[in-house]
Amino acid sequence: MAERIEQRLEDRIPELEQLERVGLFTRKEIRAVLRKASALEYKIQRRALRKEDFINYIQYEVNLLELIKKRRARIGYSFKKDEIEHSILHRVHSLFNRATGKWKDDVQLWLSHVAFCKQWNAKHQLSKVFSTMLAIHSNKPALWIMAAKWEMETRLSSESARHLFLRALRFHPECPKLYQEYFRMELMHAEKQRKEKKEFEQAKMDLGEFNYSEEILNGEMARIVYRDASQKIKGVEFQLAVLSIAKLFDFTQDLQKEILESLQTRYADDPLTWDYMARRELELGSLQPTEHTTKQKKVSEMAQREERCCAVFDEAVRAVPTEDMWKCYITFCLERYKRKTNSEELKQKRLERTLSVFSKAHEFSLLPEALYKQWLQLLLDSNLSEKAVEVAEAAARHFSQSVETWQMRLQVLIQLKKDDVTQCFEEAIKHVKPKGTLPLWTLWVEWSEATNSKEDTEALYQRSLHATTPAESVTMKEMYLDWTYRNGGYKKVKRLFTSLCENRPFSLEFFRKMIQIEKEQESCKMLHLREYYERALREFGSTNTDLWLDYIKEELNHPKGKPENCGSIHWRAMKMLQGDLVEDFVSKYTLLQTGHL
Repeated sequence: MAERIEQRLEDRIPELEQLERVGLFTRKEIRAVLRKASALEYKIQRRALRKEDFINYIQYEVNLLELIKKRRARIGYSFKKDEIEHSILHRVHSLFNRATGKWKDDVQLWLSHVAFCKQWNAKHQLSKVFSTMLAIHSNKPALWIMAAKWEMETRLSSESARHLFLRALRFHPECPKLYQEYFRMELMHAEKQRKEKKEFEQAKMDLGEFNYSEEILNGEMARIVYRDASQKIKGVEFQLAVLSIAKLFDFTQDLQKEILESLQTRYADDPLTWDYMARRELELGSLQPTEHTTKQKKVSEMAQREERCCAVFDEAVRAVPTEDMWKCYITFCLERYKRKTNSEELKQKRLERTLSVFSKAHEFSLLPEALYKQWLQLLLDSNLSEKAVEVAEAAARHFSQSVETWQMRLQVLIQLKKDDVTQCFEEAIKHVKPKGTLPLWTLWVEWSEATNSKEDTEALYQRSLHATTPAESVTMKEMYLDWTYRNGGYKKVKRLFTSLCENRPFSLEFFRKMIQIEKEQESCKMLHLREYYERALREFGSTNTDLWLDYIKEELNHPKGKPENCGSIHWRAMKMLQGDLVEDFVSKYTLLQTGHL
């Protein structure tokens, strides 16, 4: 091994001598490079190879290349690159080849090699890297696309890119992304040839030896790709993706028309098809001449376009009366309403249209639950409070077992300060299953705290503890404790804490809150703190290291604390904590003893 390393270091000597001779590095720096290289070489020649050693070596060589580049720029010396950089680049490629050969499955390692080749313009080497990588990772379409894009955009080789896409499709015959990028590549190739032909014609050059096929120029290759893909890939999303790519090129009108016809024929019942057809009306040019148009005319024209969109949507909801279709219609109306405009008339028209569409969807019972919240917010923002109450009530009737819908209705009533809030809460609790009602109870007690008497609120808290599931009652206990301290004082909250401790489960925050309350008292008693810590440790002592440490700190820092108890607390913690928590506790306890915690 030593002989091999010595040989590798000797191979470096010519480039290092050149670096010193041309003044890029000093003799001291050359020695430092040799020492570092020797250490790195020994690490990658061991029997038990580590990926990190290769990465560190590669990073060192890359940093060396960057340093040489900066020093060349500083002194203005640009010669001897073959003797210096070429040697280092060759070594980096060798390191990458060894690493990727050893850890073939590490895609990130391959991509790092690709990035290095691109950075240093090693085109020949990059072709080899892509070839080897794709032979191993042929199951990853993204890598095929990356390789084909590089062939097309950097090497300007449409033929190589096409060959790669065809190979990729043999492995992934139903991959939408591959077909989309292949389709785009063929259109880019056609556009490139059209530009070349135009330049030749402008220069009045003889096109005899150049054969520009009219079919290729018009995107026939892309059409073939599209037709083949359409037979294998179903779904309107793919059709729309291909159509959006075709629209980027100005010579694809016939192709766009074919895709559009296929979309309307094969996916006439899909809401996304109707959504696209409706939104397309916005993109179509104005029917009026665009020269010398005033602001008023522009507003009028936009209003007409939106009306045309809505006419298509109206037809859509008649043809496809589903929740998804109405959702598309409402989403469009909301998008238009949120767009900024200086025209109050247009803004009002958009608002009226949006509210009308919401109402129609609701009448047909096809308004999704999630959209009711947006409808209510729109009504409240428009000061239509009575309508908002009516809609919230209808939503709660329609989705009577949904906590979110009842919560939404209650928030509307609370915001508008209605009288029947309590009645509505009772109705909600009656309809909804006990599991998951925590948001309703928290909303109810928060409202009661601000509105009702202390007695009513306390009775509500007591009721909530029995009505919620054990897991959810934990939150209610925390809120109850906090409210009692704010409204009843220390003695009352202590009695409540003792009472609540009779029924599990508890949260750590429940105990911490009581500990904090005790510490806020003028005569903070260590006896009480010990009681609270002991109760908390019975529940969470096996899973929480900080609780033990806080207990030890209290004994050390409290005026009535007993530092001699710390040893027994530490011993108990070591016995009770589980797994890696013991090591974590020991580390933190050591920091505490040395005053660093």
